[in-house]
Amino acid sequence: MLVKSIRFNSFVLGIFALITATLLSFTYEGTKERIAEAKREVAKRALLEIIPLTRHDNDVLGDTVKVPIEYLSILGIKNGEINLARNKDDLIAVIVPTVAPDGYSGKIQMMVGINVNGTIAGVRVISHNETPGLGDKIDLKKNDWILDFNGKSLENPKPKYWKVKKDKGNFDQLTGATITPRAVVTQVLKTLQYFEKDKARLLKEAKLQSSTKNMPSIET
Repeated sequence: MLVKSIRFNSFVLGIFALITATLLSFTYEGTKERIAEAKREVAKRALLEIIPLTRHDNDVLGDTVKVPIEYLSILGIKNGEINLARNKDDLIAVIVPTVAPDGYSGKIQMMVGINVNGTIAGVRVISHNETPGLGDKIDLKKNDWILDFNGKSLENPKPKYWKVKKDKGNFDQLTGATITPRAVVTQVLKTLQYFEKDKARLLKEAKLQSSTKNMPSIET
């Protein structure tokens, strides 16, 4: 009798688990596109905050080049595209997707805008799971800490000072949170170093795209 009872209870639990898994699957399928669209909207807003309309005259959202495979690991991404900002066909800045892998609560997805002269146009956090009231202050909606990157470069400060002040660097940490800003500072530095390595190719790609776009069509 006891064995039968155990078997019956196991069967019921198995059915319950199957139903729960099915419902969760349907819920995920029904919401994943909305979640993806919400993330795209956040990214679009961030792009135009980093490089405002007053600085460019192209469709910065659609004007892109792919991140070369050899740089994906530096940027902490599996794939991605770099947005190009132009004014009168001249490249003025790029917006690079990048991920800090070692936030306090996991990955921190960001966009880093870099002017062609190597200075930072702006940094925005797109997605994170940092602690509310502490690490989440990397989000501009919560705190203006992220604006401290504006105008910085590999020369200002030198790479050895791209650390939080607790680590004898030049960047403030957040009150009650050091791991989160440390991760962001480190990854923004890596993104600047990536740009320095890939700058010549990006300029060439942008010029080639511009030339192709402006080529007169040949009527037959």
